[in-house]
Amino acid sequence: MSILVYAEHDNETLKTETNKLVHAASAAGDDITLLVAGSNCATVAENGAKITGVSKVLVADNSVYEHQLPENIADLVVELASEYTHVFAAATTTGKNFMPRVAALLDVAQISDIISVESADTFTRPIYAGNAIATVQSSDVKKVVTVRAAAFDAAGNEGNASVESVGSVIEAVKSSFVSAELTESERPELTAAEVIISGGRGMQNGENFALLNGIADKLGAAIGASRAAVDAGFVPNDMQVGQTGKIVAPQLYIAVGISGAIQHLAGMKDSKVIVAINKDEEAPIFQVADYGLVGDLFEELPKLEAAL
Repeated sequence: MSILVYAEHDNETLKTETNKLVHAASAAGDDITLLVAGSNCATVAENGAKITGVSKVLVADNSVYEHQLPENIADLVVELASEYTHVFAAATTTGKNFMPRVAALLDVAQISDIISVESADTFTRPIYAGNAIATVQSSDVKKVVTVRAAAFDAAGNEGNASVESVGSVIEAVKSSFVSAELTESERPELTAAEVIISGGRGMQNGENFALLNGIADKLGAAIGASRAAVDAGFVPNDMQVGQTGKIVAPQLYIAVGISGAIQHLAGMKDSKVIVAINKDEEAPIFQVADYGLVGDLFEELPKLEAAL
């Protein structure tokens, strides 16, 4: 099986999701090509060539692809797809933006948000907010697959793949890039962080989220939030972890003042170690936590920070 994997990057840095994508794709076949589409992205391509399991890197380096507009990327992927049996991309903002277009143009069904590869044509994906796992078998000639990267380990960086340029440039006239408003933070991105500490409704207000800062600094952690905290206006929605927020699976997840609604659990229950701090000993979060502390977060957080 020949597989085309779309690389996640920002034109300068190759995202860790790409290594996880390659690991997922390797379960479907061993002939893996990595597509890097962007502008001035030679460094990204060089790093992609080092990923274990990648046999070739295709580089579409042009200003047309700088902002990875879905129309342009979809047309590029469809043009290249004739040589591949599978197309893999991460179930991120970028992947969710262009992959449905690819599936429609190829006239196949998209297989979305997979968490395992059973064989070249069979995959599993969560449904009902993660309460059930569906096994999906596709008879389509080409498999268009988005991957929940958090469910997979990252492939190593011991490879030495060849790098080739893609000559064709496809620019759609339907849309153009206007501007981007990005949140800047010195902390790791939520989806890439090894450690995450999240606050919920129990934080009571946005100012109290400052109690998480010292702990996050000492652990090198990202700060997240439950939907309840976001809906209450405590923090911006780019911090939301959960079914309708960001899906994460860090090495350590600390849930503070989060009751553990099923929508939140769906976004973080694959974390390797889960720690919960909540004054309600009946809170559902304790059912998935590896370590639980029943107590008042306003008393326990300063103690935790001092201990660290």
